Amino acid sequence: MSNNPTIILGIESSCDDTSAAIISDGVLVSNVTAGQAVHTKYGGVVPELASRAHQSNIVPVIDAAIKDAGIDKKDISAVAFTQGPGLLGSLLVGVSFAKGFALANNIPLISVNHMQGHILAHFIRKKDEEKKLPEFPFICLTVSGGHTQIVKVNDYFDMEII
Repeated sequence: MSNNPTIILGIESSCDDTSAAIISDGVLVSNVTAGQAVHTKYGGVVPELASRAHQSNIVPVIDAAIKDAGIDKKDISAVAFTQGPGLLGSLLVGVSFAKGFALANNIPLISVNHMQGHILAHFIRKKDEEKKLPEFPFICLTVSGGHTQIVKVNDYFDMEII
C-alpha cells in the first residue's frame, strides 16, 4: 500500500468564475478563483463572454492552484471537473482542459455533477480544521444559478430530489 496522498485537481467552470482547487486526502490545500468583471455592464452573465474569459483564465488559475499547493503536476492523482449543469460554452472550456490534462499526465478523469458537488463540498476539510461532517441521511437545500433543489442525501452517491 502506498503512503502517497491522493491529490485531486478540481476544475469548476459552470458559469462565470474559473476555479481550481487542490485536495489532498480530503483536505483543501489550495483554492484559486478568477472572476469576470466584464459582465457587470450587462447586468448579468453573457454566456459567450463567459466562455471566452474561461479560455483566458483557466491556465493561470490552474497554475496558481498547483503553485499555492506546493506540488508539481506529476503529484496529481486525478483531475475532477464540473460536467453540468451550467453554461455550455463555459463547461466545454473546463472539460476540454480537464481531459487534456488527464490524458497528458496519464491520470483518471472524474466528472462531477455541479449540484452534487455543492452537496459533497460539505465533506471537504481545511488543513488543521476540526469539522463535524454531516451524518447520513440528511436533507439539503441547494440554490445555484437557475437550479434550486431539495435533496435527500442517503450516502455520497445516493441522492434523491424531493
